[in-house]
Amino acid sequence: MSRLYHIYNSCRYKITLFNELYFLVAGGTIWIDSEYLVVDADNKSNSSPIEDGDSPLNDSTCNSTVPQIGFDPHEIDDKENVGKFLYLEGIEYFMWCTYDVHFYASFALLDLFPKIELSIQRDFARAVLREDKSRVRFLADGAWGIRKVIGAVAHDLGAHNPWHELNAYNIHDTSRWKDLNPKFVLQIYRDFAATGDMSFGKDVWPAVCTAMEYMEQFDRDGDGMIENDGFPDQTYDAWTVQGVSAYCGCLWLAALQATAALARSLGHDDYAERCMIRFAKAKSVFEARLWNGSYFNYDSGTSYKSRSIQADQLAGQWYTASSGLPPLFEEDRIKCTLQKIFDYNVMRVKGGRMGAVNGMHPNGKVDETCMQSREIWTGVTYSLAATMLLHGMEHQAFTTAEGIYIAGWSEEGYGYWFQTPEAWTVDGHYRSLIYMRPLAIWGMQQALSPPMSILKAPKVNAMDRAHISPGTFQFLQDSVRKMTPKNGCFGNTVFNWDC
Repeated sequence: MSRLYHIYNSCRYKITLFNELYFLVAGGTIWIDSEYLVVDADNKSNSSPIEDGDSPLNDSTCNSTVPQIGFDPHEIDDKENVGKFLYLEGIEYFMWCTYDVHFYASFALLDLFPKIELSIQRDFARAVLREDKSRVRFLADGAWGIRKVIGAVAHDLGAHNPWHELNAYNIHDTSRWKDLNPKFVLQIYRDFAATGDMSFGKDVWPAVCTAMEYMEQFDRDGDGMIENDGFPDQTYDAWTVQGVSAYCGCLWLAALQATAALARSLGHDDYAERCMIRFAKAKSVFEARLWNGSYFNYDSGTSYKSRSIQADQLAGQWYTASSGLPPLFEEDRIKCTLQKIFDYNVMRVKGGRMGAVNGMHPNGKVDETCMQSREIWTGVTYSLAATMLLHGMEHQAFTTAEGIYIAGWSEEGYGYWFQTPEAWTVDGHYRSLIYMRPLAIWGMQQALSPPMSILKAPKVNAMDRAHISPGTFQFLQDSVRKMTPKNGCFGNTVFNWDC
């Protein structure tokens, strides 16, 4: 890449990086003193903390490492008096701190206002350990359910009565979503690793364990890997997923490794080992079901869309690399997948001048399965660019992110200045102006300038970090040997980018 080209991209990147911060003040933000918040939500709603017998972890295998029963969620309230913070998902989607979207946007808060970010995480940790039995009718299928289930990460902190009445979202039953709990664990570990705040790690540890054990119900066949249930059970809430999926499966693998790392840091070696055993099993299944030689299939179903190239398929690896953890897959597979996404989802849409389309068929045609599969999501494009940066693909990263600048911020674009939408289509139609997710560009900044605590962390592999026992180590080796890699994208010695 020429020096002039580098300077040109650097200027555009800096403009967009700082301009996207408009959302923190113009997108709908509340920041109040904690003393003015009614802390006891029990008196204001149907919400209640865990009691004996209610915990998903109320069994003898976990009591030694998960001090669940008798834990008071108020213990993780605002200890440092940074106040309570809320920001909207967007001006069209009126929900506070929508968590599946905060997963992308939170890099901005972590970098600029880390104590506010930890405060939000504590709010969600408290929510994991609570339930709200009030009845809600879900719009997608008309079924009835309860507002908040113990162990499920809240979709949002509410709308009209934030912190007290959670889950304003009511299209689907989010207690059945497969991405919220792994995203909670991944954000917790990333924030823990970036800040080095041991008190924070100890505070949220019970919620992390509860969130992980809650996910076991979605491993239908006991092979270690969770399965999607044939409806849009993740942040792409119009895009149906069946069986093992690239997006949720990758998040699950990353969450298992992050939980093991957090457990080891807090002195819970036995729990760390359990997580790594699950990780080894799940990784083998994930790769066997989804790896096709050049990328991971959208899901393990048999429909035409199951072979789609999803731009966001390495979201779990994005967080893994951002947190200083060992990669989930071999580096050649990661780079091959990213190059495939770049060649198809980015460059085959207006020559890379619009960002990355969510879904692309391997024949080079946009996936028209649903509205979201054919959309370009601005925040996902930034997160994809961040992942590329983390794996040394600087040219591809800045070209990918530049598409959002051209379409959204430049004079030749669509004029979305300071109102970046969630999405647009290849013909320029937008959805949801002034949206939270584009703050994900700060994930690129963290990739370019990682926190010192992550830079200085010892570079060890996953098994060493989790202190795997000799028996488990042998199990991991056997699991790796059983994998049948397909090296369709790489030769033995030289990268082949025509994958």
